[in-house]
Amino acid sequence: MKRLKSLLIATVLFLGTIQTINAQAKTAHVDVNELISKMPAMLDAQKQLEKLSATYDTDYKTMAEEYQNKIKKYDQEASTVTDVVNQTRQTEVQDLVKRITDYRENAQKELQKKESDMVKPLMDKVKAAIQKVGKSKGYQYVLNAADLLLTDGPDLTADVKKELGF
Repeated sequence: MKRLKSLLIATVLFLGTIQTINAQAKTAHVDVNELISKMPAMLDAQKQLEKLSATYDTDYKTMAEEYQNKIKKYDQEASTVTDVVNQTRQTEVQDLVKRITDYRENAQKELQKKESDMVKPLMDKVKAAIQKVGKSKGYQYVLNAADLLLTDGPDLTADVKKELGF
């Protein structure tokens, strides 16, 4: 009876150890932010976005200057024109403000869409490279280093860079 208990306890401990060993999956990490920020294609995309943003900023500044000039002109002439003209000018200024606001909102949306359209294929490429490197090295999980508090395990960033060709 005592042997049976000892055997049963040993079996439970043995099975627990096996389960613990199986639960320890091979993990590594990779710094996705570093990969993305140093990808030549991402650098090109950032330059294109900066150029587009500069164009929008220039147009916005032109519209803002037009607004300021009209306000200045209308304020100077307000006392010399009729109330009807002043009301017409006020409506014109309100329309200009709405046009400027709409332009700014549309420009921001277009920039965000353009960025998304440019970044998504690059992220897909990075993800595929991470999966390929991780599988080839026998890892079951590859985590983003930016999301980890401790990155003490294997770092696959250099290997993924090689896979991506930079």
